[in-house]
Order: sequence, then C-alpha cells, then structure tokens
Amino acid sequence: MVTVLGPAPLNDPGDAGVFRLPPVSGETTASLVCRLAARYGLEAKTLRSNWQWRNSPPRHESGDARADAEVLLNAAGRRLLALLCGVEQDVLARALPSWGQQDAKLPAAPDAEPAAAWRIGGALAGPVAFGCRLCTARRTGTAARVVRYAARWQRVCVRHGRWLLDADADQPLEHLDLRGLAEVTAAQRRWTRVARRAVRAGGEPERVFALAHAVVARWWEQALHWESETIWPRRLHQVTGGNAGTELERWRIVGRDAVVFPEVVAVADALLDPAMAELAWRDSGAGRPRPLPADGAFCRRLGERVGRGWLGPLAATDYGGPLTSWMGSVIRIRRGASGPPGYDNDPWWLRQEHQPTTMAGQLRVLGKEKKTPGSGRTWRAAVPPEQRMLITRAVEDAEEQLIQLRGAQYGKTAEVAQQLLSTLGHAATLIDQAVRESAAAALTAGMALEDVARWARLPADVLADVLVDDDGERPAAQWWV
Repeated sequence: MVTVLGPAPLNDPGDAGVFRLPPVSGETTASLVCRLAARYGLEAKTLRSNWQWRNSPPRHESGDARADAEVLLNAAGRRLLALLCGVEQDVLARALPSWGQQDAKLPAAPDAEPAAAWRIGGALAGPVAFGCRLCTARRTGTAARVVRYAARWQRVCVRHGRWLLDADADQPLEHLDLRGLAEVTAAQRRWTRVARRAVRAGGEPERVFALAHAVVARWWEQALHWESETIWPRRLHQVTGGNAGTELERWRIVGRDAVVFPEVVAVADALLDPAMAELAWRDSGAGRPRPLPADGAFCRRLGERVGRGWLGPLAATDYGGPLTSWMGSVIRIRRGASGPPGYDNDPWWLRQEHQPTTMAGQLRVLGKEKKTPGSGRTWRAAVPPEQRMLITRAVEDAEEQLIQLRGAQYGKTAEVAQQLLSTLGHAATLIDQAVRESAAAALTAGMALEDVARWARLPADVLADVLVDDDGERPAAQWWV
C-alpha cells in the first residue's frame, strides 16, 4: 500500500513546472524523476539532461537498467527538481528517504550547477520494492511505475491484494497476485501487533523479523523434499496463476517471500512468547543440561503454531541453523553462561551464514546455472542440509559395514560366506541409497539427467526409474510440480 503526499496533479501556470507532481511516500528520487518525465511526455534521459551527471546509471549483468537505481542531488539539483515538480522542498524531504543525503563528488558551492550522481537504492536507505500501480493511479490519476523503499513486512497491498516484489532483481514482474490468499493479507495486519510486542519486550522489530525470516527461509529450501508439505505448494501455484510446473525453480525464488510470509510472522510471534522460551529451557534439561532432543516440546509446539504438527522433529534436528542458535542463546541466558567468543548472548543476533539469499542473488545464480549447469553454486549451497545428511549417513554406514569384513575370510566356509554376503549385501543397499540420494540432489541442483546417469554408470532410463518411489509416485522433490 502506498501513500501519496500532496494534492493530485494539476496545471498551474504559476509554478516553474507546468504540472504539479507530488511524490509517493518512501519513493526513490530516481523513480520520481522518471514519473516526472512521463508526465511531461519526455524520455527519462531527456529530462535528466537538466542535471550534470558524475557517473553512469547502474545496470544488471544483462545490461538492463536497474529499477532500484537511486539519484543523489546537490542543493541546486534539489531546487531544480522541486521547481519541475511544483512541490515544496520540505514535502520532498519528508517523502524521499534519499533527499537529504550528500555526495562528496557533487559541487556544493551556492552558484554551482544542478548536479547528480547515481547510486543503488538498497545501499542507501534499505530494501527497495515496487509500489502498487493501482494505488498510485487512485491518488495521482496515472498508473505509473513507482519504486520505493519498503521493508519486507510492508509488501502487501491490502486494498488490491498484491505482494510488491523487490526492485533489485533482474526480472520483469512488479507484483504477485494474492487474491484468494487471505492468510497472507492477514499476516500483514498481524505483524503490526507482533512488532508492538517486540518493542514491549525490549527488542527491535526489524531484528525479530529478520531472524524469523531466516528460520522459515531455511525451511523453505528443505521443504522441496518434505512429502507432508502441502500448504506452500498450493500458495505458490496460486501466486503463479495456477501452474508453476515448467519454471518451478524460478517461481520458488520469485514467490518465496510472499508464500512464506504467514509462517514468518507466526515464528516471530512464537519466538517472542516467554512460554516458548520456557519450553526450550525445559528441553535442554533446565538445571541438568542435556542435548536438545529430536522430540522436544519447543519444536513440536512451534510446528503446531505454523500449522504443521509433523514439523517438530525436522526442525529439532536441523542443527547449526538460526533456530538452534536462538535456542542456544535463550538457554545460555537462563543458565548465566557466556556466549560464543566475541559475541554476547543476543537471541536476535543473525549470523551472516544464516542470512537468506535475496531474490536478486538467487536469480543471478539461476541465470548462470542455465548457461552452464552447476557453475553458479557449490554442492553445499545447492543441496539442502537434510539431503546432505542422508547421503553422509548412508556412506558412513556402508563404510562401517565394509570395515567389519577385514580379516573375515578365516573359518568355516559356510560361516565366512554368510558373513561376507550378508555384510556386503547390507553395504550394497546403503551404497545404492547413497547413489539414489546423490543423483536426486544433482538433478535438483540443475544437472542434466544424461550427465548424472553417466557418472552413476547407469542408463538414463534406468536412473529415472530408480528415482521413482516404490509405490509409483513421483519423488518428494517433484511434489511441487
């Protein structure tokens, strides 16, 4: 939802500009310049020629202009833009987050010419997203594109049922359709209450949201292999217009934040609940420390609070993630123990390695993958932790079985043959499992079936059959298709 400051556009011969063009609250200065050019019937670059530019506009690797490009102006440049818009500078200062920011390379002398410099918006004043064109048209009379600074919990246009997408990615969509997904819209309203709760608890809403988002984004990556997960696939197909099948990987990137938003708000609310912290404390053994159990009450209750009663054991065994880091901090605070070297016991501290990759970053990787499969990601980045754990466990168990056969060829023939064949058969089963999991992971990561089959020394059709479940259903990874 966007709010426009000032009156609707009008012709006023008394203004230096022919038209009066009010800014949108939170809008980038570059977006306002583009809308102003369109209002005058000019190309943006023609209007921009009124300023002296110190550099070139930022572009994506593809060469396309970045929608999140931002403009910094010197004092003369700000006066000129205010005159062309027919809007007072104090109005622009309240609406445009970058308005008062300075650039040392721009001339600051009183008699200097209007000058400007390009920047990337996200590096100046936070995340940049597209505005709702319908809201803009309702207030200004023109359905022009607006780019504005907006946190991730401000992306729902409640009036028109839209999720407003990040503007820093090299992709054409500005929004996703949320009509029919009332739970996403409701989560926007619920977040307001959660944010107030965070403040009352002495926390910062931004950090609480960031941690909850990291927890749920990690689940999102693992959920591709969760057979019990049915909520997110339904939402994803709905925001894609009914079918994400042929471009599932791209849609999982573009649609992630909208699809998981209700769960992010629910997790943030849960982590602020003292009763949940008490459950984590009890799971740890309270006064008698013990390892966190896979069937702990905390994760079981957390799964219930996000509408997934089966999630508890999966969340509890995802060691090394942002959720277990939060639990560790809460438990250490209760015990009066110190935190990791160099850090306090801050439950809302989000490690850099736990921060989710943005849509823009994932799309860049996907673009590289399409050019040269496998080139853009490491194995650990492409394969979910749960699947890597299954492969590692199968390999280690097979290794243990084979070690037991050292010196086994002594004794009676029947006994030796029985031990050899029984143990080798068990090891072979484990190796087959490791091959199957590794092949599935490679295919999910973008490898071609023919290449994977050659590496596994299997015909492609045989490998395809191997990756189908025994009951004839498609693998869990294909449930989303």
